[in-house]
Amino acid sequence: MAKDKVVLAYSGGLDTSMMVKWLQQEYDMDVITCNLNVGQDKETKGIEEKAWAMGAINHYSFDAREEFAMEYIFPAIKANALYMGTYPVSSSLSRPLISKKLVEVAEMEDAKAVAHGCTGKGNDQVRFDITIKALNPKLKVIAPVREWKFDRKAQIEWAKEHGVPIPVTAESPYSIDENLWGRSVEGGILEHPDVQVPKEVWDWTTPVELAPDEPTFIKIGFKEGVPVSLDNVEYKPHELIKKVRDISGVHGIGRIEHMEDRIVGLKTRETYEVPAAETIINAHTDLEKMVLTRHQKLLKMEMDIKWATAVYQGLWVDPYKEDLDVYINHTQKNVTGSVTMKLFKGQAKPVSRESPFSLYDYNLASFDINTHYDQGDALGFINLWGLPSVTAWNLKRKIADEGIKEMGKKVVPVPTGDS
Repeated sequence: MAKDKVVLAYSGGLDTSMMVKWLQQEYDMDVITCNLNVGQDKETKGIEEKAWAMGAINHYSFDAREEFAMEYIFPAIKANALYMGTYPVSSSLSRPLISKKLVEVAEMEDAKAVAHGCTGKGNDQVRFDITIKALNPKLKVIAPVREWKFDRKAQIEWAKEHGVPIPVTAESPYSIDENLWGRSVEGGILEHPDVQVPKEVWDWTTPVELAPDEPTFIKIGFKEGVPVSLDNVEYKPHELIKKVRDISGVHGIGRIEHMEDRIVGLKTRETYEVPAAETIINAHTDLEKMVLTRHQKLLKMEMDIKWATAVYQGLWVDPYKEDLDVYINHTQKNVTGSVTMKLFKGQAKPVSRESPFSLYDYNLASFDINTHYDQGDALGFINLWGLPSVTAWNLKRKIADEGIKEMGKKVVPVPTGDS
């Protein structure tokens, strides 16, 4: 009788390599491995061979860089997505895409379950589980790390006993997640927020003190809210993001180390490298300021926060997130133009911008007296604009004056001593 099949999100690392063996033993299932290239720098060669060596009955590899850039990163750019105003939701963005591919493979292979390597303390379990269950509620979701009771040392011992290659040691416990939009590093000394991040943790960014002493200027072209060119040369989405990432990283841009509120209720210290995200979002935000009205921008700032929070919290497939997309996408119709960014010593700052949809009018804004703006109109505007404030202060004074008079009525004359 044929065994049931499970599709495993497979990175080739210690955890997922162990899972192939563990799923075979504990669940008595045939394992199909699935790996996505979403722009990670770590070596992907040999992953398929390792999967076969672990006993997988089939393996799928996807070059998903372009899909990831266009369908996931681009919406994040439109939303200026920064969770807690800091983190560009890089890992969060890849999870719904990986989940989607797992479901697709499971349906092709007639598998009964999918499996991922998330822990019971992290955010990713929420993102994977919700997305998979929404896309195909018939699939069982297995998370071996939530079930096994290994600490890192015991895990390595189990791997040795079962012939699983060990790429890390107990003395080097960093957990690294990479994709085109960012790099996340967790574990080890990083779990102690009172200790500075060790230098060896950083990989994509140059220390600010060693960054070039001369700035680099790059011109990012946007069309309807998404980047399409760099220095007037058009690139494929994933190529453009990679180029901006490399140039910005040289200048030490994109290092993030902050305290973060996880979905599951934990407060953790998180460490990220996001050079492309910081530079492109800064440019996009600047262009929006030029082409959106004041009221559009104020509302969009609220929608951006909600969008980033929804994605961070695993709600990519929720109608709420789709509703946010509708407003955000509508605001991007005129976010077309270019922004020149100055990259220097850890900072990515806009220094010039232009757009055919710019709401800036030199003839209105100039201090030249011979402009189309009638400064005399300002007086009436100020009177009406400030009317509520002035009225409130007049009332305050009236209450204060009447209070003093009322107190005066109640004052009892002090006897002088004369009879």
